[in-house]
Formats: sequence, structure tokens, C-alpha cells
Amino acid sequence: MYRLISRLVIYRGMEEDGILLRLSDICQRFYSGDYDKDNLVTEIYEQIHSLLDLATRYGFNKNLWHNYLAFQLAMSENPFTMVSEKVGGNDGTVNAFAKADFQIFKKLFDYDFSPIEKALEINCFSVICNYEAVGKSEQIFNKSVSEKVQELSAAIEKADDEDALYRIVTDFYKKYGVGKFGLNKAFRVAGSEAEDILTPITNTGDMLLSDIIGYESQKQKLIENTEAFVSGRQANNVLLFGDAGTGKSTSIKAILNEYYSRGLRMIEVYKHEFQYLSQIIAEIKNRNYRFIIYMDDLSFEEFEIEYKYLKAVIEGGLETKPDNVLIYATSNRRHLIRETWSDRSDMSQDELHRSDTMQEKLSLAARFGVTIGYYRPKQQEYFEIVKQLAKKYPQITLSEEELCLKANQWELSHGGISGRTATQFIANLAGSVLQDEVD
Repeated sequence: MYRLISRLVIYRGMEEDGILLRLSDICQRFYSGDYDKDNLVTEIYEQIHSLLDLATRYGFNKNLWHNYLAFQLAMSENPFTMVSEKVGGNDGTVNAFAKADFQIFKKLFDYDFSPIEKALEINCFSVICNYEAVGKSEQIFNKSVSEKVQELSAAIEKADDEDALYRIVTDFYKKYGVGKFGLNKAFRVAGSEAEDILTPITNTGDMLLSDIIGYESQKQKLIENTEAFVSGRQANNVLLFGDAGTGKSTSIKAILNEYYSRGLRMIEVYKHEFQYLSQIIAEIKNRNYRFIIYMDDLSFEEFEIEYKYLKAVIEGGLETKPDNVLIYATSNRRHLIRETWSDRSDMSQDELHRSDTMQEKLSLAARFGVTIGYYRPKQQEYFEIVKQLAKKYPQITLSEEELCLKANQWELSHGGISGRTATQFIANLAGSVLQDEVD
């Protein structure tokens, strides 16, 4: 194994402390005879543990060794994979190196661990190559990543030679992309100390726009702008504003699920992280995806100045915002920044032109080309939301009249009429019915 890995060219840049390189070192010492049996077995079990940890995190199954190698191919970001992400397989001298590497990976797929198992009296490699994972909720692992990697793994298993493997892998890159941006759909800021500013969010909801009852005109505006964006046409930054609990955040999360398969990715950024916006954009601007930077519940008090970072990124800095980046924000405030009556007057003891302050504040909201209002529903609209949500739970057998009566009682003591209140009411009602059935 060590000799195989040492001949890699394109995929040479794998992590030094990764499972593959550590196992290759173990194999080299085993075949050289320079090892202590107990110590070598311990080292093998440490790598098996790491492999099981990775498999649990991503929901891998069956042949974990094959899944791991496929994962390495899917995650490797280098000039060859980045070009393949954009154009798929193409002609070029680099293909000779790529195919040689794929031939090595095919040999790694077929690697025979039986001599090691026999000599060391272990069977862990046989177990991981015929693994049956414990059934898990898809919320525990990133189901999308798991399905993609296992699809690639199964295809490689059937490949006859390096030419077939070349087509399989480059087609995979063209279809899904490469690295964390190819396999994941949502990200957050990892922190200032992290080498990569962004880290994947492995648990995301599966809501769709159809799950949001009402607000059809608002959803249509959001669809039209996002459709233009993912299609490569001109599109605007979007601000969703209005009453709390009306579905603003849910609409943006649903947009990600609707357009993820077409290359849309989302990055969640909080206002205390705005100082990293330039770094974030530098990391994503040349990738073959469309990125929405998502800012939830965006608002600023008078003393907060983070909005100045945002203004510079959206419009106003020397470096223009890339075409593959938009900002979608939600806020309960139409103008985002708290205003006072004194802002509207030039008569102030501490500032000669106080109205200029107001204009500076309003200029942030003006940088969002599309503004969509989400307002608290009327009572009949609230009842309609409740009735539509109740249809998802067959165990709720109340008549519409009884349902609306209880919904009215619920909202009087739970924050008033809104889509969120309706969702909470139905969740409580469905849970109560299930508990009654158990009792």
C-alpha cells in the first residue's frame, strides 16, 4: 500500500495524519517485518476506530473501506478536480497523471488485507468491508453526502480499468462538484482561528416552499429572483421583512432545498461575523456554485457599527461583489437600523446635520434590490393555515369548527396570530393525541 500511495501525483495532497497514510505506514512496517505485534494491532484498531467514526458521521454502509476511498476522491480539491467540476472530463496532458492515479485507487479498492489479518490474528478489515450500519435518523448524519459518496463507491467497484474510473470520477465532479462545497449545501463561519473560514452544517431541515401556507405572492418574488440567480442571469440581494413568525426564515431555508440540486449553496453569517465577509467571499468567488449569504433576524441598534462592513461588501468597496454571490436577509425592521425622531432633525446639539445620519442608516436597506413584506395573517387566514397543517397529521380528528376554536384559544395565550403560532399549536395538538393513544 505504501508503494502505491507514494506514486500518486494529482491526489498526492491528502492529509498527513489521515487514515489512508497511517494504514500505508502500518502495511509497510508489517511487510518489512519491523514491528511489534501488539503495538501494530493497537495502531490498526486506532485507524479502524477513526474509520468507524467517519462512517457514523456520514452514514456510510456496506464496504466502509470503499466508502472511505470514494470520500477521499470526492473531497480532494486540486487543479484537476476543480477544472473537472466546471467542465467534466476533457482533453489534456494532465489526464495521463489522473488516470495513473485512478489505477492506483482501483488497486487500493481491491487491496487484500487477509495476510495482515491472518498473521496478526484479527478480522477487523473483513468486518469493515462487510459492514451493516445501525439504522439512524437522517438528522444524525448528512444524508446527502452519504448518498453521493456511496453512489461513487458503488460505481468505482464496477469499473474495469482506469479509463472507466476516469469517466466515473470526472462525471461525478461535473454533476455534484468537489470538496465541501460539492458535497454539502449549507455552511457557517468556523471562526477566526480556522484555516478554512467556512465549515459545513451537516444537519439542515427538509422544508419546501409548499410547506408554507399562504404568502403566495411573497414566495413567487423569492422564486423569480432565485431562479434568475441560479440560471446565471442578473439578480438582486433580497430583504424579507415584517412581523415575527410569518415564515421569512423558513422561506429562505426552503429556497436552499428547492435549488440545491442546481448548484445553490447557503452560508449563514451573524452580524458579529461581518468582519469575515471579505474572507468568505474570497473563498467562494471562483467556485462553480451560486452562494447565498444568509443573515437571519438582521437589525442594528444605534451604537452598533457592524452594518458598515455589510454596506461595503454589498456595494461601495473597490472590489465588486462576485456574480455568484447574493445576500438574503430577514428582519422585523423594514430599514434594519433603529431610527429615532432626532435622526430626522438637523437641530441637534452634537451634530450639525443630523438628517445625514438618517440617510446613512437608510442606505443599508436601499442596497437590497428586492424587499418582500411578510405580515401577520388575518384571523381567517390563520385558521386556514391551521387547517392545512392539521391535514398532515391523520391522528388529529377534530372537526374544522373544533380545530378553529382550539386554535383561537391557543393564540390568545401564545403570542397572537402568526404562522409560527399555528405550527406550534398543531405540534402540541398532534403530540397530545399521540400521548393519549399511548396511555
